[in-house]
Amino acid sequence: MTEVITVPTPGLGDRSYLAHDGEVAIAVDPQRDIDRMLSAAESSGTRITHVVETHIHNDYVTGGYALAQATGAAYVVAAAEDVAFDRLPVGDGDVITTGSLTLTALHTPGHTPGHMAYALAGPDGAVTAVFTGGSLLYGAVGRTDLISPDLTEQLTRAQYRSAHRLARELPDGAVIYPTHGFGSFCSATPTSGESSTIGRERRANVAFGSSEDAFVKQLLAGLVAYPSYYAHMGPANRSGPAAPDLRAPAPADAAEIRRRIDAGEWVVDLRQRRVFARDHIAGTISVELGDSFCTYLGWTLPWGTPLTLVGEGPDQVAEAQRQLARIGIDRLAGAGIGDIASLAAGRAASYPVAEFEDLAAVWGRAGLVVLDVRRPDEWQAGHLEGAAHIPLWEVERRTGEIPDGEVWVHCASGFRAGIAASLLDRAGRPVVHVDDDWQRARELGLPVTGEES
Repeated sequence: MTEVITVPTPGLGDRSYLAHDGEVAIAVDPQRDIDRMLSAAESSGTRITHVVETHIHNDYVTGGYALAQATGAAYVVAAAEDVAFDRLPVGDGDVITTGSLTLTALHTPGHTPGHMAYALAGPDGAVTAVFTGGSLLYGAVGRTDLISPDLTEQLTRAQYRSAHRLARELPDGAVIYPTHGFGSFCSATPTSGESSTIGRERRANVAFGSSEDAFVKQLLAGLVAYPSYYAHMGPANRSGPAAPDLRAPAPADAAEIRRRIDAGEWVVDLRQRRVFARDHIAGTISVELGDSFCTYLGWTLPWGTPLTLVGEGPDQVAEAQRQLARIGIDRLAGAGIGDIASLAAGRAASYPVAEFEDLAAVWGRAGLVVLDVRRPDEWQAGHLEGAAHIPLWEVERRTGEIPDGEVWVHCASGFRAGIAASLLDRAGRPVVHVDDDWQRARELGLPVTGEES
């Protein structure tokens, strides 16, 4: 009997899979921390014989090469891909058999030029599932602008045709197992649901029900900004990245933390954002540990800047380290753990936290500065009248553009505003962190302008 085990990575909005027949297994699109996939194989009592990539990933560092090395499995990567390691190259229509499992490679360009989907069949030869990577997602498709602006329209048209090929050649009951689409910026448009089939997608997916030209126009119009660290993922994945070193980073005391801050390095505090605002080491940056942690830290951190973490305990630091390793940040300068007062050594700082109700109470006050750090598409959909707009990932280098005065900084939920507030505080600007849901601004009657006003 064939089973597919899902190994989710909520922080990146991705899923990896382990398909097995009770004896042998195929790993699909594994994340870099391969111990989770090894644990899934051990729990199912199976041996991994093949590790399969649907494409060269742009949003995370793969664990595929390391997992193949650790297990002795064949590493399956499209023959068309230029990579620096030995692999089992596959092309359209190639078949992989292990135990009672059969995978058929289907060239499905769009998300990337060399993208492959893999149809899974059991002993009777009937296709029961398909691993769609970044081609056909739940209600959506993978974005097509990650390779080159010059190729975006061409890849968008290819994505449309790939989706239609899957719907045409695979049975309606085939279960879809996409890699992206659970919050990943690799999705071109919002996804819906937690499971699906080819038949359901034919009825509900954005790739169906319109002409190719209409699809291209709709998809291109919906593409939003994506994390800057994506630029580093493809080259890393083509080199055959090793498994991460998840040993605890070197301890950093108060003097070491101060030295690194004074040197212009990033020292990131993992605690809850309101706790940080109330009391933190002057010069540190707040990036609350949670599902959005590595996406926004990786997006905001100048790539290659030495990074030190500050956390409440070893487990918190270890979780942050694991998340960061998934996007290739795995050489931490150190970690300060424990009492903030001791680590601050007399250099503590704080700033106020407010909600939109508090902003409404001071609205119209002379010199009020409001900074919106959401994405450009969010800003265009509706924003506070008179607010300044700098996307979070540009705040540090554009701080000088913000008008003088106390800066009330907001986003859509408070998370990104917390990072921005700490960056402004680090730069010596008086700041108020608006930690609230954007919808509250409209409900309170604050003046909103833009497309939704």
